[in-house]
Amino acid sequence: MQTPPLETLDYVMILLKILGTLGLLIFGMRMMSTALQKMAGPHLRHVLARMTTNRFAGMLTGAGVTCAVQSSSATTVMTVSFVSAGLLTLGQAISVIMGANIGTTLTAWIMSLGYNVDLTNVVFPAFLVGILLIYHKRHRYIGDFLFGIAFLFFSLVLLSASGKELDLEHNEAVVQFFMSFDTRSHLTILAFLAIGTVITCIVQSSAAVMAITILLCSTGVLPIYLGIALVMGENIGTTATANLAALGANTEARRAALAHLLFNVFGVIWVMFIFYPFVDMVCKLVGYDPAIGGQTERLPIVLAMFHTCFNVTNTAVLIGFIPQIEKVVCWLLPNKHEQEPESFKLQYIKSNLIQTPEIAVLQAQKETAHYGRRVQQMFGMVQEMLLEKDEDSIQQKFEEIEREEQVTDEAEIVIARFLEQVSEGHLSDDSKMKTRQMFREIGELESIGDSCYRLARTMHHRGQLGNQLDKMRIERIQQMMTLCDKALTQMNAVLADPLEDNELRQTYYYENILNKMRDELKADNVRAVNDKQYDYSLGTTFGDLVGELEKLGDYVVNVVEARFGLM
Repeated sequence: MQTPPLETLDYVMILLKILGTLGLLIFGMRMMSTALQKMAGPHLRHVLARMTTNRFAGMLTGAGVTCAVQSSSATTVMTVSFVSAGLLTLGQAISVIMGANIGTTLTAWIMSLGYNVDLTNVVFPAFLVGILLIYHKRHRYIGDFLFGIAFLFFSLVLLSASGKELDLEHNEAVVQFFMSFDTRSHLTILAFLAIGTVITCIVQSSAAVMAITILLCSTGVLPIYLGIALVMGENIGTTATANLAALGANTEARRAALAHLLFNVFGVIWVMFIFYPFVDMVCKLVGYDPAIGGQTERLPIVLAMFHTCFNVTNTAVLIGFIPQIEKVVCWLLPNKHEQEPESFKLQYIKSNLIQTPEIAVLQAQKETAHYGRRVQQMFGMVQEMLLEKDEDSIQQKFEEIEREEQVTDEAEIVIARFLEQVSEGHLSDDSKMKTRQMFREIGELESIGDSCYRLARTMHHRGQLGNQLDKMRIERIQQMMTLCDKALTQMNAVLADPLEDNELRQTYYYENILNKMRDELKADNVRAVNDKQYDYSLGTTFGDLVGELEKLGDYVVNVVEARFGLM
């Protein structure tokens, strides 16, 4: 019995079903990628942070991380973020990006599997196990991963069913439309390549465009040569994510994103010169003959194989030319000598690069450590101000410290906003804890900045303090300042490096000495005022300095305790 032809309304409903299925596919891919990033957590950050200068190690790392998170865009944005933060050199970043292009080919193989194997019987048990694990708090990330991959395969099953429902191979108008293109013309190939690039740039998902390509090829209406042209376009279009993310970043980050684009464009250029022999070779590898046609069930495998062969060959050709690629992008994006703004500017993080929250946590930690070093430099100005004799120099130092105090206030707000954005992403429990710790750390660091300002204001109010207090008491204040500076140095070591228990004990040691000195000096100060060694006003100033220095030590302890998770 012949199936009646589809009406226009039928096509509209099927098209809506396909679009909804693509949305489900993108959601599944994102859910799976996010779950994998959560499971990888700190390990993923450390792998990229400790990248070696070996280009092959960088390439393997990029491939491994992309296979792990199932998103070349995520890996590339991570890499661009690391270049922006100064954690990777441009050369290292290029090698990682090359590896990411290889790692992303796994996605195409997963999709071809979904089209060639009926996974319906696997999908629904995966949903059941996934939801049970999600409610079991300890294994919820595994549950998220199972849900994501189940959505992915379920969407592929629905796409395959929709393709059969469309019955395009028996639609004369559609068949004639695709037959009107000369598949042996390079102009046609370039046109479809451009279509693939534009669509991928718009939907920001090469996986979705790959799914559409597999759908059209598997129905038999889209010739394999045109399907492969769309795949090449996807390779170029997927670079848009990193380039958009790098727009507001520094020059090095924009160079890394541009290198990704140039790498893929160059690959497409050399493939175009040997396009037909190269495609025929790939088809032969999977036992498909483009001249005969048919065997539509093999076409998803052909597309996945081409994707792999193209990216592996392109990497093999270009990995030896990383220094030359680096020179080209440096020439295209030269350094701009800009005047540094007076307001605070993040050194290690860019808000527009928060596309991988797990990596952003590491960058926020580095920014917090930089904030700590800046606060210590501010305290160094206070130490210098104590011994100033000239009124003009005292005024100048006070104005510098006053400006720096405003900067530290702004720094707290800027970093806090960044942490708020990071917190909105999907984070592992470990990263959530680190984020909470950093909120407390920056608050205490801002308090240290306030303390430095109050010390400077007290000294500024008294003017030439060194000429008013005796040498012994000035030396005692200097001793307290030296202890505070050592405590700040210890604090910054804790913020920057792996934790050790002796570092916490060392911080407590400095705090205990500061407490004892405060008690001794306050008692001595009361006796000196009573004995008329100096007036009450100067005694108040001396007591304020001693008390403030001890408070500063308390703030340092709070920062270190926050870093150790002692909330």
